[in-house]
Amino acid sequence: MVNSLHPLFKELAAAPTEQELRFRFMDGISEHFGIQRWGIYLLDAPKRLASFDVKGVSDAFVERYEQIGKSVDPVLKYVLEYHAPAHEELVLPVGQWKHSELYKRCCVEYSHEHIMTGPIVGNGDLIGTIHFARVGDVPAFCSQDLANLSAVCLHISACLAKLQLAREHNLRSHFNLFSPDQFQSLQVQNSNITRLTPREIQIANLVAKGLTNAEIGKDLWVTSNTIKQALKRLFRKLGVASRTEMVAQLRDILQR
Repeated sequence: MVNSLHPLFKELAAAPTEQELRFRFMDGISEHFGIQRWGIYLLDAPKRLASFDVKGVSDAFVERYEQIGKSVDPVLKYVLEYHAPAHEELVLPVGQWKHSELYKRCCVEYSHEHIMTGPIVGNGDLIGTIHFARVGDVPAFCSQDLANLSAVCLHISACLAKLQLAREHNLRSHFNLFSPDQFQSLQVQNSNITRLTPREIQIANLVAKGLTNAEIGKDLWVTSNTIKQALKRLFRKLGVASRTEMVAQLRDILQR
């Protein structure tokens, strides 16, 4: 019998950061679905993989899925179209799963006998996915599993939205610390500063604390390459050529 999901929902809701939310999900989800392998993936604006966390599978499998499996995944196609969870028996005719391109080219090599995927949504769009796999001679996912995953996806999406809203509110509050004269002076010094996004200010704050791109990426749940590209945009906006110059120019709005 599957354990109640309510304690997990409360754990997720109490997570103080996106990183902690991910940890609580990854550590607490398997017992509720009888899964041996699972992961959570977040996407960037063009729906490319920005970050992921998996258990039971290697980075090599993730790379293979991104290169080969993703384009032929009928379950993911359903999730992308309907923003609803699905498993292979929901989207394929009976007996066709093991003849599918995804199974033959990706899953069979890693013994993924049954799969189920759910959406993470935000601002009316898909911002991530949750992936489950069962290994060996075990039953396929069923309608109750779909209902339970739907509830999990709802809570994850709501928790992410709450944490992101709180983070953006805290970042914007930095600008409210200035008097009108101070803010006007800041605009005169560099008008580009006032066009920085909350995310860019957040990254600048972490740079000022001495974190590397990899450390910032881990803290923000994105890849180090995403941070690298964000810093390039920041440098262009501010007209600087280094992290030190950037921090010096933003010293009046960075956290102490």
